[in-house]
Amino acid sequence: MKKKVFLAFCAIVLLTGVLGGIKFLQINRMIAQGKAFAPPPTVVTAAPVRASQWEQRLTAVGSLEAVQGVTVTAELNGKVVQIDFEPGARVAAGNLLVQQDISSERAQLGADEAALALKKANYERARELLDQKVVTRAAYDQALAEFKQAQAAIDNVRSVIAKKTIRAPFAGKLGIRRVNLGQILEAGQPIVSLQALDPIFVNFALPQNQVTRLQPGLAVRIAIDALAGNVVEGRITAINPEVDAATRNIRVQATVENRQERLRPGMFATVEVVLPRNDPVLVIPVTAVLYAPYSDSVFVVESEADDGTQASLVLRQQFVQLGDKRGDFITVQGGLEAGQSVVSTGVFKLRNGMRVTVDNTLAPDFQLRPRPENA
Repeated sequence: MKKKVFLAFCAIVLLTGVLGGIKFLQINRMIAQGKAFAPPPTVVTAAPVRASQWEQRLTAVGSLEAVQGVTVTAELNGKVVQIDFEPGARVAAGNLLVQQDISSERAQLGADEAALALKKANYERARELLDQKVVTRAAYDQALAEFKQAQAAIDNVRSVIAKKTIRAPFAGKLGIRRVNLGQILEAGQPIVSLQALDPIFVNFALPQNQVTRLQPGLAVRIAIDALAGNVVEGRITAINPEVDAATRNIRVQATVENRQERLRPGMFATVEVVLPRNDPVLVIPVTAVLYAPYSDSVFVVESEADDGTQASLVLRQQFVQLGDKRGDFITVQGGLEAGQSVVSTGVFKLRNGMRVTVDNTLAPDFQLRPRPENA
C-alpha cells in the first residue's frame, strides 16, 4: 500500500515538473518576442526650418481721434426758434444748425442803423464846416466820435445776431441732436456733436528707448476689432518733442484714411510701426513647439539610415530658444539650423527616439497673416 502511494506521489511530482517546464519555456518565448517587437512608425506632419526676412515692427495700443471734432454749443443764452439739421447728417462748413431768437436784436439793429445815419450826416456836415472854419476842431472831433460809436453799436448787435445764429464751424458728420424747438439754451449748453472722420488720427505711445527709430512718414498698420481682421495703413505725421515724465513714453500720432468712415473717434486700436530695415530669422510653425517650464523644445525628424527611407526616420528632441511670434510662425534664435525638418503638429504625444513616417496630406496651411473663416 505504501509503495503504491509513493509511486503515485512521484508521478504527480514528475507531471508537475514537466508542465512547469513547458510553461516556463512558453513564458520565456513570450518575453523574448515582446522584447523583439517593434511598434509601427507613427505618422506625423513635418515642416522645414526656413530662413526668412521679417520686417522690424514696434507695437503699441492706441486710440482714434478725429482730425477735427467738437461738440457745438451755444455762446449766448436764448430761445431755440429753428433747428435746421437732421441727426447723423453731413454738413458743410457754414451750414445753419440752430437759430436762437434774435427779434430784439433785429429791432435794436434798426434803431442803431437810424442813429448811425444821423451821426454820419452830422459828421459829414461838421467836416464841411471845419473846412470852411465855421465850427471848431472840438465840435468836429465830437461828431466823429459819435459816428464811430454808432458804427460800433451796430457791429455789436450784428455780433450778437451771428452768435445766436449757430453754424457748422467745419464740414463733417453730425451726431445726436441734444436740443429741442422752443428750448431756452444757456451759454455753453451742448447742441450736437460734429466730427470730421476722413482722415482720422491714431494716437499711441512708445517707450523712450525707441525715439531714435521714429521719424515722420514711417508706415503704420492699424487693426481694430470692428474691421473683422482687416488692416488699415497710414503714416506717422507727428511726434511729441517731449517725453512723458510719468511714464517715460513718447506720444506719436499717425494719420489714416477713412473714406468709408468705419473708424470712429474713441475706438481702441492695435498699432504696428513698420521700420525700414528687415531682420534675417529662422522660422518654424508655432504648433511645432512643445512648451515646458524648464525649456521649450521641438522634435527634429532625422534619418537613421544612410538611404533616408521613411521607415528609418526617427525623432530627436531638441531644446530651442524662441523669439517673436507672428501669425502661425515663431522665430528660433538658437538650437536649429535652416533646412532641418521638425514635426509641425501633435508634438505633445511624441517622445525622443520614436520612429515615424511623414505624411503632410492633412498638414495645416501655415500663414504669416492667417484669416480663419470663422474669425
